[in-house]
Amino acid sequence: MALESRAKKEYMSEAWKGFEGGLWQSEINVRDFIQRNYTAYEGGKDFLAGPTDATEKLWGELQKLQAEERKKGGVLDMDTDIVSTITSHKPGYISESLKDLEKVVGLQTDKPLKRAFMPFGGIKMAEESCKQYGYEPSAELHKIFTDYHKTHNQAVFDCYTPEIRAVRKAHLLTGLPDTYGRGRIVGDYRRVALYGIDYIIQQKQNDLAHVGDGR
Repeated sequence: MALESRAKKEYMSEAWKGFEGGLWQSEINVRDFIQRNYTAYEGGKDFLAGPTDATEKLWGELQKLQAEERKKGGVLDMDTDIVSTITSHKPGYISESLKDLEKVVGLQTDKPLKRAFMPFGGIKMAEESCKQYGYEPSAELHKIFTDYHKTHNQAVFDCYTPEIRAVRKAHLLTGLPDTYGRGRIVGDYRRVALYGIDYIIQQKQNDLAHVGDGR
């Protein structure tokens, strides 16, 4: 769909100046933009710097922990009582004795290689992950995320029509947006830089208006 307003065209014309044009100018198509405007690097690795002394020491500590993790069957430790959020755990360091060497601090939990409990995607998957490695999930969290808090998985599943549920159960259709067990939101922020939020929203509204008409 072509850009509709003159102001929008003028803005895009200025913002896109110097880039090779193509399909990406008439529709949201980041791939076309990249394919037409990237420059391959065919040089060597001479510009790269080697690891610092701090990195070598911290990496050595991490390798010891990874060896312990393998001995335990793939999981060194797992949290089963705290729901993982950005503020759920105290600061975690690879090594308390070497924490002054860390430039970027803060682990996913309070200890290195300790797995987090992430039920927002789906409580069943989070619990099965615990049990798979010999950990018992919290009964209290099971009740909370079953009776009081709707997970992403359940919310999406509630939107399915009987037909979609049937083909999903029969494994005829895959890639549906439930079972996001890793609890992350993936965004293509290159689109924002290239097109702007307003235009992206406009195009998604246009998509919604034409759902099911073959366009």
